[in-house]
Amino acid sequence: MWYVVQVMGGKERRVLQMIDQIVGDSVLQECFIPQYEIMKKFRGEWKRCTEILLPGYLFLITKNVEQAAEELRKVPAFTKLLGNNRAFTPLNADEITFLDSFTTKNHRVVEMSEGVIEGDEICITKGPLVRQAGLVKRIDRHKRLAYLETTMFGRMVNIKVGLEIVRKRNNI
Repeated sequence: MWYVVQVMGGKERRVLQMIDQIVGDSVLQECFIPQYEIMKKFRGEWKRCTEILLPGYLFLITKNVEQAAEELRKVPAFTKLLGNNRAFTPLNADEITFLDSFTTKNHRVVEMSEGVIEGDEICITKGPLVRQAGLVKRIDRHKRLAYLETTMFGRMVNIKVGLEIVRKRNNI
């Protein structure tokens, strides 16, 4: 099952390193930070970088959540498995499918997509957003970002991913 661990924003990579060192592979099948690729301009040159997809959260896959929770208590940083007072709440099938459709097991990075704008329509031609244009709520062409809206952790969240619009065609 997939579970979400809340951590301090900005400390995700450090906490992931601590979890990798402290929590054994016998408990965790995978622990990761979902990320996305983005193009940023440094000294006049565009470079491909990665950013954290859901700041303040790590994801872990385990068959024994109780043992994973016990091991997380040994990590000397704030880690909180999401759930209610009685049990930890796993991600539902739609949330897992959403994350799995954009990333793979050993590469949890949403790669840059490319697309064109034809009139008022977005047409994604390359990348993980192909056939996912319906999720795009807004585009920032200057920052090369697409803003998606989806349900995650039982609530609506806005997610940024990289989208390069290579051409805009106006229909007259």
